Amino acid sequence: MTACITGWAHSKFGKLEGETVESLIVGVASNAIEHAGLEAQDIDEIVLGHFNAGFSQQDFTASLVLQADDRLRFKPATRVENACATGSAAIHQGMKSIKAGGARNVLVVGVEQMTTTPGPQIGENLKKASYLPEDGEIPAGFAGVFGKIAHAYFQRHGDQSDALAMLAAKNHKNGVGNPYAQMRKDLGYDFCRNESEKNPFVAGPLKRTDCSLVSDGAAAIVLTELETAMQAPRAVMFRAAEHVQDFLPMSKRDILLFDGCEEGWKRAFKTSGVSLDDLSFVETHDCFTIAELIEYEAMGLAKRGEGGAVAMSGETAKDGRLPVNPSGGLKSKGHPIGATGVSMHALTAMQLCGEAGDIQVDGATLGGIFNMGGAAVANYVSIMERVR
Repeated sequence: MTACITGWAHSKFGKLEGETVESLIVGVASNAIEHAGLEAQDIDEIVLGHFNAGFSQQDFTASLVLQADDRLRFKPATRVENACATGSAAIHQGMKSIKAGGARNVLVVGVEQMTTTPGPQIGENLKKASYLPEDGEIPAGFAGVFGKIAHAYFQRHGDQSDALAMLAAKNHKNGVGNPYAQMRKDLGYDFCRNESEKNPFVAGPLKRTDCSLVSDGAAAIVLTELETAMQAPRAVMFRAAEHVQDFLPMSKRDILLFDGCEEGWKRAFKTSGVSLDDLSFVETHDCFTIAELIEYEAMGLAKRGEGGAVAMSGETAKDGRLPVNPSGGLKSKGHPIGATGVSMHALTAMQLCGEAGDIQVDGATLGGIFNMGGAAVANYVSIMERVR
């Protein structure tokens, strides 16, 4: 591939009092440029990932990145979105500019501020990432869509409540060590497994602990052309960066297969020349625990219908054969829509540079990322390796 991550920055995720979309953007943009050992004038292009969909009154946000430094004035800046994969879409746009020879250093920022929106409106905003002619009347917002998926999976493969609880507990345990995570509390398997006043059912068989969090936050990375990156303090190269888009209506596909996810991983393994067994860890898109379970099957970690068995086995624990979501995932870290894909790449770069602190996977050399928009509609897979 032609691009490397040479710097990054990450805000804390959660309900961030006193922050705005602008302040979140400015904070991570400035820090990522500095972390890459660059000055603002060294940036050739800016890409902002910001889903919005009604979360922010301020739309047309690309130029807010220029607020980080006056020397960014007149740099080309573009906002992109692709539902919950908005951050990865921004990264891909930056990589294409580098590949085309139009830029050597691209600043990519992902941001969302969700917690200032009233609860019912949050659900309506998120539902816009589904196919409204079919799913518009499903209750409980986007959780209702994945509750429908979970119910169908249970019907086909049996009750997976134990496995979903195990996944939630794993990710909450991992998140304790992540200083950026919204919820740094080890809830334990029993709490995640049992319905209670603090853990009620939300949609179908999904309880509150099966659902990712409503979050504010931002992350940024600097993408650098490969030859230039060899002079940087650190460089994490994309061995593969694949984007597979699928049909929006779930009725046009077998939604329990996550075909776009599977195709994305297949292409990434072919491009990179590695296999799943070569990966040191994976950051995958656990917007709901049922998504992580099906993603195990789509990436080839489990046979169809057997993702729950892998979840129960401990293979994907931080000390397991293939740690999945050592960061705590969206479940613990939080899910500010536009920031998530950038966050996943920044945290993977941290891991590969040995700078991940308490969430560090020992000896990590190859990292895999899966970021998803909608119900397996926008599918982005990256495989990354440190080269400097």
